[in-house]
Amino acid sequence: MSSRSRTVALLGAATMAVGVAVFVPAVPASAAADCATPWSASTAYDAGRTVSYDGHNWSAKRPTHSGITGNGSSSGKGSGDGFGNSNSNSNSGSGSGSDSDTPSRSDRWSDQGQCGGAPAASKAGADVTAEGFVVSEAQFNQMFPNRNSFYTYSGLTAALSAYPEFANTGSDTVKRQEAAAFLANVSHETGGLVHVVEQDTGNYPHYCDATQPYGCPAGQAAYYGRGPIQLSWNFNYKAAGDALGIDLLNNPYLVEQDAAVAWKTALWYWNTQTGPGTMTPHNAMVTGAGFGETIRSINGSLECNGGNPEQVQSRINSYKSFVEILGTTPGDNLSC
Repeated sequence: MSSRSRTVALLGAATMAVGVAVFVPAVPASAAADCATPWSASTAYDAGRTVSYDGHNWSAKRPTHSGITGNGSSSGKGSGDGFGNSNSNSNSGSGSGSDSDTPSRSDRWSDQGQCGGAPAASKAGADVTAEGFVVSEAQFNQMFPNRNSFYTYSGLTAALSAYPEFANTGSDTVKRQEAAAFLANVSHETGGLVHVVEQDTGNYPHYCDATQPYGCPAGQAAYYGRGPIQLSWNFNYKAAGDALGIDLLNNPYLVEQDAAVAWKTALWYWNTQTGPGTMTPHNAMVTGAGFGETIRSINGSLECNGGNPEQVQSRINSYKSFVEILGTTPGDNLSC
């Protein structure tokens, strides 16, 4: 699914979440419980065991089977966007049952409701703006009315310290444009911040590049897409973790357990990686290159130059909506 001719900068898989996004009604803050241990495709669970998956807790109705039992392989890594999403050219993994025991199966799992808490503003009934950040919590909520409760405003603002130049460079207009551009792209990648983990569990075993000297210490199927950028592949977890000072190679599950860590991985890509483009998305916005160059750096190999104009327009529409919410204008060079 992803190109292997890469520096560690390239996140290796192509966009998949948008087309399958299912919007889940919001649950009141008082109903959200703590998230249980994340479900793993490579683990068998006893009846009654509770796990978390895609922002919900699930209880097994009967024993489940491990989804990783065979010699999973992929006969071609395809082309990939910078955000690590999946668009496989060929999935020939032989592991049995990788989809059958997914917690979303109502015949095998009982949905215990959303987990992970809710934004502070929804609890307090007041707007909150992090110091120095151009997006308020009310604006964030307006942008993502159906988002998974995992993606909190407080998690985003807690991540800002990792890259203080983000949405904090240039004029007030440029700051707002960059924030809108970032949020529009991650919205596109996750179906409106609905999905926390990659939905196609059959892809999970394919994200281990065993040729790397550090291998896949968390397991072959541990490096699937997670978070606002759907970070995937062992080498990307290592690169992001090294940059952030977090051991994501050995504990990739942090990206689906800790909202601040999840947002940090998105900011890592936005501020440091060029993907298939020629500049980082951050530089595209602060130098005036425009929103179109952020698309190129994220999924240019598949969408730009006429590759998928509908997807490009979808990103542009979100960006225009978000800059309007932030009270500014979109600027020039919106397409790629």
